[in-house]
Amino acid sequence: MHSVQLHYTLNYRDNSSPAGDAGLLRHPLMALLQAVAQRGSISAAARDLGLSYRHVWGELKRWEDVMGQELIVWEKGQSAKLTEFGTKLMWAERQTQARLAPQIEALRADLERTFAVAFDPDAHVLTLYASHDDALPRLREQASSTGLHLDIRFCGSVDAIRALNEGRCTLAGFHTQTHPGMGTHTQQAYQHLLQPGLHKIIGFATRTQGLMVPPGNPQHLHSLTDVARTQARFVQRSLGTGTRVLLDDLLQQTQLDSASLNCNADAEPSHTALAEAIAAGRGDVGLGLESTARARGLGFVALTQEHFHLVCLKSALDTPATQALRHLLHTTEWVLQLNALAGYQSDHSGEVQSLRALLPWWTFKRAKKS
Repeated sequence: MHSVQLHYTLNYRDNSSPAGDAGLLRHPLMALLQAVAQRGSISAAARDLGLSYRHVWGELKRWEDVMGQELIVWEKGQSAKLTEFGTKLMWAERQTQARLAPQIEALRADLERTFAVAFDPDAHVLTLYASHDDALPRLREQASSTGLHLDIRFCGSVDAIRALNEGRCTLAGFHTQTHPGMGTHTQQAYQHLLQPGLHKIIGFATRTQGLMVPPGNPQHLHSLTDVARTQARFVQRSLGTGTRVLLDDLLQQTQLDSASLNCNADAEPSHTALAEAIAAGRGDVGLGLESTARARGLGFVALTQEHFHLVCLKSALDTPATQALRHLLHTTEWVLQLNALAGYQSDHSGEVQSLRALLPWWTFKRAKKS
């Protein structure tokens, strides 16, 4: 059984040049077989293709080795012709082109539109690793209409900042409570990953997190204390996610710990997955976004508002792509769209903010002289 692999090429064509049959899938062997079938000799086929006899003959022999069958009837003094196998290959090629031409053309046009971004000096691509968030897909859609293409990869907050520090993205998205204090789990998770002077925070939004519960909140859960007291089945988020860090801080503030909760064995990788687990009855409650809970038709009990931050390296702050994003975040159109999302509010969107002021963990006091 032989496998089929698809390839494409990029060629320059100005607007005055016809597209021709660019939408066809081309295979070099088929071009050789067609030329030999039409011309009746390898030398004539080579002339039509603008190739040397030696090259055409060598390629046909090579393809025979690849296919494991003869393609050309090699009889001295006779016109070259295709073997039965070669003829069937040509038939399969014609059938494929006839049946798939519309789909092939649509795929070619889609690829051409996508690659047009690379050749457009006014278009920008920005890679963003971010904690799961309901506003970012809307931002991506809004940005694409302005020529800014956001390549968003969702992951945990900790992994997002690590990706930034390792050069795998230009921006990272993570979230924290307002002014998280010293000794918090938030400090432990993020302080070693961020460095004043090296990293720059760009304002994005505040959003509400709380308890996702079934419609009507049948167990009357209004706090983490209620969740611990009733031993309701608690659906956790994965380790390394910002919401898992937030949960640890909320438990600490309530003088509880994770052992106080009746946690499910399986952790969910996103707010959407957590909402689906609650909706499907695999758990009674979990910590997640208000917007996700409302969209899934679940009940919701607000516990805290948090900041969703965008962070980049100082060196990327004034690049055209980052500047284009900051400009978009300032627009009235985007602010109205963000504020319409349940639990979200624009918060210094697009503004460069002080890392030390938002995350007040670093002190640079001079040592006192003894």
